[in-house]
Amino acid sequence: MTGAGVELRATVPADLPLLFRFQLDPEANRMAAFTVEDPSDRAAFDARWERLLGDPEIVLRTALADGEVVGSVVLYTPWDVPDRREVAYWIAREHWGRGIASRALAVLLAEQPHRPLYARAAKDNHGSLRVLEKCGFVRCGEDSGHAAARGETVEEWLLVLR
Repeated sequence: MTGAGVELRATVPADLPLLFRFQLDPEANRMAAFTVEDPSDRAAFDARWERLLGDPEIVLRTALADGEVVGSVVLYTPWDVPDRREVAYWIAREHWGRGIASRALAVLLAEQPHRPLYARAAKDNHGSLRVLEKCGFVRCGEDSGHAAARGETVEEWLLVLR
C-alpha cells in the first residue's frame, strides 16, 4: 500500500541489515526510550526478528520513501496484554521531519481495520506524539517504565485509536 510517496511492504530478511543500522543511532534510541538493552547486539537483533517474522499474528511492514527503505511499522499484541493490539514504528533519523512516519502509519491503519488500536510514546517524544495524534490516536492514560536507551524510568503516554 502507498500514501503520498510512502509505501509499505511486507518485511523480508533482506531488510534486516538496514533496520539493524537504523537501530544503532544513539539519538533515535534516546527518543524512542523503550528499546532493546543493547542496540549493537546483532545476534539478539537477528533472534528477535526471526521470532517476529515467524509469528503470523504480527504485522511487519518495511517503510519506503521514494523507493528507499527508511524504517518499519509494526502491529503486534504485547506479551503482557494479550487482548490488545499496539502499533510501533521506527523511521531512520535522517528522514525525520518529512512526514514519513505519519504517512507510513496512516497506510498501515488503512490496511488494518481492527479497532481499537493502541500505542505508547515517551512523554518527551513530541515528534512521535504528533505522528500518533495526526493519525487519530488520543491520549487515554499514563504509565512509566525502565527505558533501556536512557538507563532510567521514563514516563509515557498511552494512546488509543477507536
